[in-house]
Amino acid sequence: MRVFIAVEISNKEILEKIQTFQKNVKIDAKPTRVNQIHFTLQFLGEIDDAECQQVKDLLNEISFPKFEVLLKNVGGFPNLRTPRVIWIGLEKDGAEKLTDLANEIGKKLTTIGFEKDKKFKPHLTVFRVKKRIENVSSIMRDFETMEFGTETISKIKLKKSVLSPKGPEYSDLLEVNAR
Repeated sequence: MRVFIAVEISNKEILEKIQTFQKNVKIDAKPTRVNQIHFTLQFLGEIDDAECQQVKDLLNEISFPKFEVLLKNVGGFPNLRTPRVIWIGLEKDGAEKLTDLANEIGKKLTTIGFEKDKKFKPHLTVFRVKKRIENVSSIMRDFETMEFGTETISKIKLKKSVLSPKGPEYSDLLEVNAR
């Protein structure tokens, strides 16, 4: 099964602002469904049932406090001139806390044989660009410093991803609450 570790956005006001942003930005890109918007802390890829159980056991041992993050700023990967992804980021303090959590999870995963993931950059993917589009820097300039609201990070989830022609379908395999 294809799995990843994520933090979801549950604040309805934030999700509504993201949806409004997606509707107002006129670019040739596929918006992420708001019920699928999340921070990917670690992508694990294809794993079997035994590995999945090991990951669940490890995640159940992780202890982290609740914390808040302010969602703000809009950017693109690799950049806004030739984007493949349009994202929403975090203010500095929240980004550091979420990065620390992702790094802790990543370190623990190496103890059960997973390789360290690429450097974590906290972001919410809000558009995926399938085919090359024009430089969207000027369009995004109006949104670069937009604030979307504050989310309380109080749980991490192990998610299963099934790819389909309509896009990925996610389901929860485990939820770990802050303590």
